Amino acid sequence: IYVFNDMIFNLGWKHARYTRAWFSLGVYFSLVALVGISLLLLWDSIGALYFRRGSISAWLPNILAPSFSGSIMDTSIIIASTILSIAFHEFGHAIAAASEGVQMEYVAIFMAVLFPGALVALNYDLLENLPLFSMLRIYCAGIWHNVIFCAACVLMALLLPLVLCPLYVSGDGLIVMGVSQSSSLSRSLSVHDVILSVDGLNIRRTDDWMKMLAQGTVEKTSSHEFLGGSQSYGATNSGKGYCVPNSWMDASKNLWQINDKLSCPDELIVFGKFSCNGSAYFPGTDKVSDKKQTEDLYCLIAKDVVKLKKCGNGWRGTEDDDSNCTCLEEECCLVPVLTPGFSWIEISYARPYSLECLQKEGNLSSSHATNDNFGPSPCGGTFVYVGDLSSTASSVKLSPYRPRWAFFLLIADVPYILENCLSCLLHVSAALAAVNCLPVYFLDGDAILETALRYVAWFNRRQQRVIIKVCRFLWTVLSIIMFSRFLYSMTVYYG
Repeated sequence: IYVFNDMIFNLGWKHARYTRAWFSLGVYFSLVALVGISLLLLWDSIGALYFRRGSISAWLPNILAPSFSGSIMDTSIIIASTILSIAFHEFGHAIAAASEGVQMEYVAIFMAVLFPGALVALNYDLLENLPLFSMLRIYCAGIWHNVIFCAACVLMALLLPLVLCPLYVSGDGLIVMGVSQSSSLSRSLSVHDVILSVDGLNIRRTDDWMKMLAQGTVEKTSSHEFLGGSQSYGATNSGKGYCVPNSWMDASKNLWQINDKLSCPDELIVFGKFSCNGSAYFPGTDKVSDKKQTEDLYCLIAKDVVKLKKCGNGWRGTEDDDSNCTCLEEECCLVPVLTPGFSWIEISYARPYSLECLQKEGNLSSSHATNDNFGPSPCGGTFVYVGDLSSTASSVKLSPYRPRWAFFLLIADVPYILENCLSCLLHVSAALAAVNCLPVYFLDGDAILETALRYVAWFNRRQQRVIIKVCRFLWTVLSIIMFSRFLYSMTVYYG
């Protein structure tokens, strides 16, 4: 592409005084980043060799996996973010070259396997005649522009609540933008529902949702087991109990079916006694009769139990508070008995935009009232989720911004899309800057290292070439290994 040559050259040359100072800052940043990221990659490879695990390849899937899905929208956002990040990167090289008086020959766009790329072709003879620091300004400009692009994304994300304030509210729950049909939560949550709290604690950000569900995951192994027919129940160590009346416990005894198998009906949950010292004993480890095994186990209806007073020290904020563990004299603290690896959490939600709720409230302004104004159906309620939280947390798309009024539901997706765009731009631009800092074949880091070594007086030209060849080969191999491990980890994660 030749059409931008004159326009970019005139822009860079006209403001050369300011752009040179601007890109000089980029030189110092890029040199520090080149050394730091190169050493980090080397240390990561050594760690993977000796400890069977590298820090970089272990972090990347955890950072990218929660925010990525195979939907058309997310794929489009990733493609657009990649194009914008690459364009801004190459624009930095072109402006820096123009400020040094180097005319751009053309801009090229290409595909490297499945990854898009671009380059700015400059006159190599003119580049070689420039002072070394001027050459560094041009080579470091792309990395510097990507870093500034990341800073701009962070700033825009911080200002997003202020920009969206006239039409959207935030801070009193997370609106559901989508639920995977394969997720068990799809039976209880619908699009435009508002998740208010998890285990009684209000959530205001999507990070709170991921963090609470991660903390709610119980250990996958247990010291005690109760064998219920073909089912194997492991005792939870979460300590989330309820003060169940003794009359309920007596009535539940009639529900046990003792006929070679012990189990509760499908619609009921097994509960066991919990003591205030933090221990929960479930029979089944000793060789006792079937009838003896069921003495301290009860079949109860979960949706009725959750309405009772809470006990135990497993609830949020009660880990060290023994006063929340006791019940009345005619009650007993019972905790759910779950299969190993499963968790028990309470999720409170509201349906402020449902037609039934709007009719009940009588006016649209009540649709963003405080949490205490949402009662049971049709405006909301509480349900219990029992299952594996690690896969459930990312099956729901959430946004902290929801419309102030119901008739703005048509644009309810706008904040979610903006957040995803800014997040994706930040990650892609940061990744592009980090990759180009490495002294790898055909990347900016290779040219930066070669030019920077020419400043070092105690290396002759031959020694410099040897050092460049060794570094170029070593970090190219390390980069290929690291990205191979990363792709393998991502494949295992999504698989």
